[in-house]
Amino acid sequence: MNYIAEVDGLEFPVEILDEHHIRFGEEILAVDFTAVSGQPLYSLIVNGESFEGYVYQDEGKWQVLLLGQSYSIIIEDEREKRLRSADASYKTPGNEFSLKAPMPGLAALVPVFEGQIVEKGQILIILESMKMQNELRAPFAGAVTRLKVKTGEIVQQKQILLSLVAPTSNDIP
Repeated sequence: MNYIAEVDGLEFPVEILDEHHIRFGEEILAVDFTAVSGQPLYSLIVNGESFEGYVYQDEGKWQVLLLGQSYSIIIEDEREKRLRSADASYKTPGNEFSLKAPMPGLAALVPVFEGQIVEKGQILIILESMKMQNELRAPFAGAVTRLKVKTGEIVQQKQILLSLVAPTSNDIP
């Protein structure tokens, strides 16, 4: 299976060859990856060298803490990458972006209301999952439309939570 791993903005091709081997770029690596005690702590062995790291999902990306370094990683198959690239047009003025739950959980806080103007990076929803709170933020400035969740509601993975529309030039004073 072929994937593309985007690590802090840099892209690397990854191919899963079998249960214990991957091709990362041009290099073939022997790997073993195991969860430790059901926590977000993982044991990773690469070509016989052992590592421990924390791995958790946040805002559709994987956050990895390994050897004291924090990495933000997006892993997609080639089809998903093409779809995401095509979806980048949501930032075009007047286009609508649908915020989907990256994981199942509880909408612990919904601090916005339908029709509200929000800034890029503003918290739209705090989603609680596995005893962790994840802040889902606005990817761009715009207006909240079609708010589909309330504080205290249970949500499913990929459920649409709200829509956000980028302002058009007519909306800017």
